[in-house]
Amino acid sequence: QVQLVESGGGLVQPGGSLRLSCAASGSFRSIYDMGWYRQAPGKQRDLVATITSDGSANYADSVKGRFTISRDNAKNTVYLQMNSLKPEDTAVYYCNADLMLPWGIGRRDYWGQGTQVTVSS
Repeated sequence: QVQLVESGGGLVQPGGSLRLSCAASGSFRSIYDMGWYRQAPGKQRDLVATITSDGSANYADSVKGRFTISRDNAKNTVYLQMNSLKPEDTAVYYCNADLMLPWGIGRRDYWGQGTQVTVSS
């Protein structure tokens, strides 16, 4: 059983900061790419940022310069530091991880349960 557990969402004023965390646990051999996606009401789920196992990061244009993705491979955890938050950043943020499972099962894609981020005065 593999789980991705997110934390760190909440309500913040415009211009404020939040840090999201997502920890992977369970039976897996290794983690490849990890990332964050977000979904606003009535919209599709969009990529926010991804990071490879060796630390190469990729960002959506809308968050470049404001958000920073990082990971701690020893803790199987990915982080998203969000600064200069805007009302349009309001969404449910989902963690994603590409995992190699044991016993010859192969690679699988997993999602967290989502954490709400609301940017409002």
